Amino acid sequence: MRSVLWLSGVRRVGKTVLCQSLPDVEYFDCELPRTRRMMEDPEAFLEGLRGRRVVLDEIHRLSNPSELLKITADHYRDVRIIATGSSTLGAAQKFRDTLTGRKRDIWLTPMCLPDLKDAKQTDLERRFLRGGLPSFFLGEKVDERDFQEWMDSYWAKDIQEMFRLERKDPFQKLTELVLAQSGGIFEATHFAGPCEISRPTVTNYLRVLEATFVAHVIRPYSTRKPNEIISAPKVYGFDTGFICYYRGWQQLRRDDLGTLWEHFVLNEMMARMQTRDICYWRDKRGHEIDFVLANRGRNPIAIECKWSADRFDPTNLEAFRYLHPNGENVVLAADIKRSFGHSYGPLKVTFESLESFVSRMAPV
Repeated sequence: MRSVLWLSGVRRVGKTVLCQSLPDVEYFDCELPRTRRMMEDPEAFLEGLRGRRVVLDEIHRLSNPSELLKITADHYRDVRIIATGSSTLGAAQKFRDTLTGRKRDIWLTPMCLPDLKDAKQTDLERRFLRGGLPSFFLGEKVDERDFQEWMDSYWAKDIQEMFRLERKDPFQKLTELVLAQSGGIFEATHFAGPCEISRPTVTNYLRVLEATFVAHVIRPYSTRKPNEIISAPKVYGFDTGFICYYRGWQQLRRDDLGTLWEHFVLNEMMARMQTRDICYWRDKRGHEIDFVLANRGRNPIAIECKWSADRFDPTNLEAFRYLHPNGENVVLAADIKRSFGHSYGPLKVTFESLESFVSRMAPV
């Protein structure tokens, strides 16, 4: 059993509240200078915690956080540590050791279906418009200043602290454009001009957005067939509330619901399956599949997202299965309560609720 658990997720997603709610834990806020001074001698610090469960919140604030975690994993295995951070471990310069084989990773995403049930708030349109950060979703109202305050905090505490980026304006401009254009094909050259940065800098900034879970880069599924798109990724913003805000949506139209449902499906799959290994598919004639799950050694699962099941058209799935004949075809629609199958000639499609699908796909 590994003694270090790495709990990651974007700022204000609920990592601190979750950790503080755990029974029998010793909680340390690494943002406090006196806490950081306690950890300057890792061995002396850990010696006093033998047999304890410990939370090290915002551990990236330490000067050498990976050293403390590595010493714990190798020499103080009776000390169980939950370390929290807003990025993938090893993405930032401060983490000199990725702790491969020494830790377990858990990724806390914006609110998913079980969270909504626990909060007794199952209105998906509210979830779409306000987003899935608990304070945004559960508050009486969301003010425009809340989004800007989050952005400023993200820059100051995550980006400057961990990645040493110097130019705030172009980075924030790219972040805002990624959120506003979420779900589209990403071409770095299209962002370079508006952000007044070079194409390589756009690519570097996108890596930072991905490492801090603010953007999800969904790459194309392909077996190198001549008419498949093989290189252009799609980029999704992390939260529907921020997407609505940067698109200027204060009320949702029916046409908006399909786009936001697609984002919610992606969040649900990532949250429950704890993976970013999700693709999309597109050919040069414009046929497209929303998501493809392609685990090695298994046939690809093709997933189409529809706000309403009666809007499904099998054309794209037929084009995909012409090139990749074997595998499951799934339509995830918000109005499906019970799974059912339907055949379109030789094409067999399962219509399924999102809850049912992620429950059977999630690791035990």
